[in-house]
Amino acid sequence: MAAGTATRVYPFMPGGAAAGTKLISGAVALSDLADKPRFGLKGGGSAAWLAAQGVTLPAVNRIGDHRGMRVLRLGNEDILLLAEDAGETVADFKNTWHVAAAPKGYSSWREEGWAWMRLSGPRHAEAMSSLCALDLRPQKFGADDIAQTRVGHIEAVTFRSPAGFDILFDIAASAYFARAVAAMAGHIDQHRGHS
Repeated sequence: MAAGTATRVYPFMPGGAAAGTKLISGAVALSDLADKPRFGLKGGGSAAWLAAQGVTLPAVNRIGDHRGMRVLRLGNEDILLLAEDAGETVADFKNTWHVAAAPKGYSSWREEGWAWMRLSGPRHAEAMSSLCALDLRPQKFGADDIAQTRVGHIEAVTFRSPAGFDILFDIAASAYFARAVAAMAGHIDQHRGHS
């Protein structure tokens, strides 16, 4: 890391607002991806600017791929690039966008404002069906679908990942969300013990 580069403190890290909040593991597991690179653009010119960079944009509420990034289209002019394993690619996009002339939309601050969590484990589908009212079974909710809904009583964006479901939401709700998932997992384990 270059000298003088600020290090971001995410909620579950030491010194973070949710430090000490346990992320469950086991039959239902929750992992924190908040430190993974992402970049959101919103507003007039966003879609055209990304298309000019060679990004093939999916339909609204669908996911595409570009150079190792997932491209989430949350609205006509509301696009989020997620780079779990493509940090340099997202950094290149940010740098190019910062020096580009308008129209190019504006940064939606998704990397600072949104938590990125992953619900996984052998019983993740059962947990998700209790946390979200939508029918997210594979035959109804495909790998390239996005749901903008409520998960664990908070406004969220969710989609399938190979391990389960990824969930994006207001970063200020991180500890609350982790506790809600832990409570749901406890209920599932308790129910399993009675069956």
